[in-house]
Amino acid sequence: MNAQEIIALAVFLGVYAFIITERIHRTVAAMVGASVILLVGIVPWEKVPEYLDLGTILLLAGMMVVVNVSRESGLFEYIAIKTAKLSKGDPMKVLLLFSVVTAVVSAFLDNVTTVLLLTPMLLYITKKMNVNPVPFLLAEIFASNIGGTATLIGDPPNIMIGSAAKLSFNEFLSNMGPIAVVDLFVTIAIVYFAYRNTIKVSPSKRAEIERLIMGMDERDAIRDRELFRKSVIVILGIVFGFFLHDTMGVEPAVIALLGASAMLLWSRFPPEEALEKVEWATLFFFGGLFLIVGGLVETGFIDALAEKIIGMIHSEAQAIFVISWFSAISSAIVDNIPLTATMIPLIKAMGSSMNTYPLWWALSLGACLGGNGTAIGASANVVVIGIAHREGVRITFGEFLKVGAVIMFSTVAVGSLMLWVRYGL
Repeated sequence: MNAQEIIALAVFLGVYAFIITERIHRTVAAMVGASVILLVGIVPWEKVPEYLDLGTILLLAGMMVVVNVSRESGLFEYIAIKTAKLSKGDPMKVLLLFSVVTAVVSAFLDNVTTVLLLTPMLLYITKKMNVNPVPFLLAEIFASNIGGTATLIGDPPNIMIGSAAKLSFNEFLSNMGPIAVVDLFVTIAIVYFAYRNTIKVSPSKRAEIERLIMGMDERDAIRDRELFRKSVIVILGIVFGFFLHDTMGVEPAVIALLGASAMLLWSRFPPEEALEKVEWATLFFFGGLFLIVGGLVETGFIDALAEKIIGMIHSEAQAIFVISWFSAISSAIVDNIPLTATMIPLIKAMGSSMNTYPLWWALSLGACLGGNGTAIGASANVVVIGIAHREGVRITFGEFLKVGAVIMFSTVAVGSLMLWVRYGL
C-alpha cells in the first residue's frame, strides 16, 4: 500500500471508530475526516462534486423543510387520534393500527420525525388503557424501520442507493414495497405472541377505554386549519410527483425541492424558521462521509475489495444473501448510513462481473431492517426509548435485543428469500 492508500484507510477506520464509540459527534468526525482527505489531495478538488452526492443531500433538505412546516399545523397529531379512534379501545387493534400507520407515514417521511410525533400519543393511549406500553413502543419502532424500507424516500440508505444507482421511486415501491408489507405483518405477529399476556384487558375495561378514546376530538389537534389543508395538498402533490418522476425524467431531489418551495410560497411560513429546523448536522454528516468513501475509491481500495468478494461469490443468488445479511448484521451494530456509503462503491465495482440490479435491493433490505436488531441500530430506536424513559417507561438494551434480534433475523430472512425467488432462481 502506498502512503495515500494508508491515509485513506486510516481516516475511514478512525471516523468509523468515533461514530461507533460516540467519543465525538459523528458529524464532527465526518467533517474532520473529509477535511484530511481533501487536504492531502486524495480526492482532487475538481472531483468533489462527483463524490458529494447532491441528489441525496437536496432530497433530504427538501423533505425536512416540508415536514418542519407541516408539523406546525397539527397534521400528525390528527392522524394519531384518528388511528386511536379506529381501534375503539381494543389493545390488539391499537397495536395493529398504530404499526400500519407508522409504517405508512415512515414510507414517506423520515423515521425520526414519524416516531417523534406518534410516540407521545401512543404513550397517552396505553396509559389510558392501563396496559404495558413496551410492546406498543417496540412495534412502533420496528414498523418505522420496516416502513422506511418500502420507498425511495423512506430511509436515508434508500435515498443514497436510489441516487447512486439511478433507481426510481416506482422501482423501489415495486421491489421493496411487497417485502415491507409481508415483513410488517410478520413483525406484528411476533410482537403479539411475545407480549400477548400483557396487552389483554377485560371487556368492562375495554368499554371504558372506548368511551374515553371516542370522546377525543381529532379536530382539536389542528392548530392552524389553513396550514393543515395546504400541508395535506402539498404532501400529496409530492407523493404524486415521486410516482411520476421517472416518467417525467426529473430527479426525486427536484420534486422534493419543488414541494418545499411550494409549501413556503403558499403557506407564507417564515423561511428562516423552516430552514433553521433543517437538520444541518445530518446533511454535513452525509457530505463528509461521501468524501471519505470517495478517498477509498480514488486509491483503488474499493476495487481491490470488490475483486476479493467477487472471487468468493459465484452467482447473483449468493451475492443477494451475502450482501443482505452482511448489511443487516452490520447495521444492527453500526450506523446504517456510513455502512451504505461504503457498500455503494463496492456494489458498483462488482458490476464488472455480474448484474448488480438485485444487489441494490439486497443492500436496501439489510441496511434498513438491520436497524431493528438492537436498541442503537437506528435513530428511531434511540428517540423512542429516550421519550419513553422521560415518561417513566424503561426499555433495556437486553429487552430490546430479545425481541429485536428475532424481528431482524425473521424479516431479513423473509426479504432475502423473496429477492432470491424474484432474481436468484
